[in-house]
Amino acid sequence: MEVAPLRDHINPRRSACRAGGSRMNLLVAGVSHHTAPAVLLERVAVPPADTPALLRALLGQPHIGEVVIVSTCNRVDICAAVSGFHEALAEIAAALTDRSGVDANTLASHLYVRYDDEAVRHMYRVAAGLDSMVVGEAQILGQLRDAYALAVEHDAVGRTVHELVQQALRVGKRVRAETGIDIAGRDMVTAALDLGLAQASISINGASALVVGAGAMGALALATLRRAGAMELIVANRDPVRARRLAANHDATAIPMASRHAVLKHVDIVVSATSSTARVLRTADVPPGRTKPLLILDLAVPRDVDPAAADVPGVTLVDIASLRDALAGTTGTDLAVAEAIVTEETDAFQNWLRGLDIAPTIAALRTRADELVDAELAALHRRSPDLSDDQRADLARTVHRVVQRLLHEPTVRVRDLATGPGGDRYAALVRKLFDLDPAA
Repeated sequence: MEVAPLRDHINPRRSACRAGGSRMNLLVAGVSHHTAPAVLLERVAVPPADTPALLRALLGQPHIGEVVIVSTCNRVDICAAVSGFHEALAEIAAALTDRSGVDANTLASHLYVRYDDEAVRHMYRVAAGLDSMVVGEAQILGQLRDAYALAVEHDAVGRTVHELVQQALRVGKRVRAETGIDIAGRDMVTAALDLGLAQASISINGASALVVGAGAMGALALATLRRAGAMELIVANRDPVRARRLAANHDATAIPMASRHAVLKHVDIVVSATSSTARVLRTADVPPGRTKPLLILDLAVPRDVDPAAADVPGVTLVDIASLRDALAGTTGTDLAVAEAIVTEETDAFQNWLRGLDIAPTIAALRTRADELVDAELAALHRRSPDLSDDQRADLARTVHRVVQRLLHEPTVRVRDLATGPGGDRYAALVRKLFDLDPAA
């Protein structure tokens, strides 16, 4: 997705600052494969169909001004611009609890929280694939774009979150361009397929496969299977038009969703990656008369396949939970370089945020100066009514020019200082010295 100019994306109402003129702060709260078991991730996961309602619920809270929800097979991140840390965190936790039905204490024990610069660092690491189950995987970039687009569609994005997401996407691309992390980092389908083939003792060469789901993961599965050497590829999806379109792109056969059980009699591999909240494949769906091994890759959250299917003789099941266990401790190449890029870019974003802090203060200072000059000129005109209109205009231009010149160097200097470490103190100092209220 090409990113349109800022004005085409953000909702101006979401760009309002807090009282006192300072910017809103960034907060990320979420659960991932690092902090939560698969069963909890299943419950907290936010399917695309449920995202608008959760966006509305979060934006209805008094301390949340902007928000993007990133929900993938191994994470749920709520990234928000907020006006109060503790208050907004409580609002996010309550919204997740209400939506998922997970007990508040249970959710809190698995929830991670990142604030301000750590929130920026977290989003950059996510976009770079450094926080993924498969380090370096590139799917997260598309998932982040989709999450942003959905938030924009529902007027949930303002200037701060817009800039954060766009920079995160850029940083993710930069990390992959300047390191070898994406070469070492396999995608989820490849990692699961490699693991499953080894466990099931199945050869991919000439194998037949059924892919359930015609979304991005389904398309990736078809491409991966074909590239690995599979011959017969079959696609099943609830939307037959999407199934046929995807099948045509990968020289596969599209079948109705209801026919998926029939092909289980002969296929060697099943990849299921739908957004269904109900089981797509149950233990009873495995034909009892099968004589050859069957590999099932369940890449959905919530899970598409009944975990009990792993107990059926001849069936090897790889799902998100087992994949996480198998990949624990794996790393990509150039991790140190990738982390250094993230640190550099995080510092740059913080400088941009600090610049946002000082801008309303500088504007308020110049406004105060103009008001004082106008008041003094008005008093002078009352005392000197004989001045002509031309004289009054010349005098006004001269005084305004002198004041603006006096302010120019200090305001340029304070802008530079404000973008450095501890820069927020300069904005506060200027407000205190001149008794400024940028909001007013």
